[in-house]
Amino acid sequence: MLRHLAALSVERECGRFEWSVLNWNQNAIDFYEKMGATVLPDRRIIRITGDALGELASQ
Repeated sequence: MLRHLAALSVERECGRFEWSVLNWNQNAIDFYEKMGATVLPDRRIIRITGDALGELASQ
């Protein structure tokens, strides 16, 4: 899957493609780094859902 997405990224002239990994999942981090990916330590995913999402949308 990652190879396919990388090929699509190159074909579409994207500068990069990104995904997320949980910081405790060292096996996945090691796997991604071994294939040449860089794990960015300063990035966090922010999520808003449910009532908070509705409230933000109505402001």
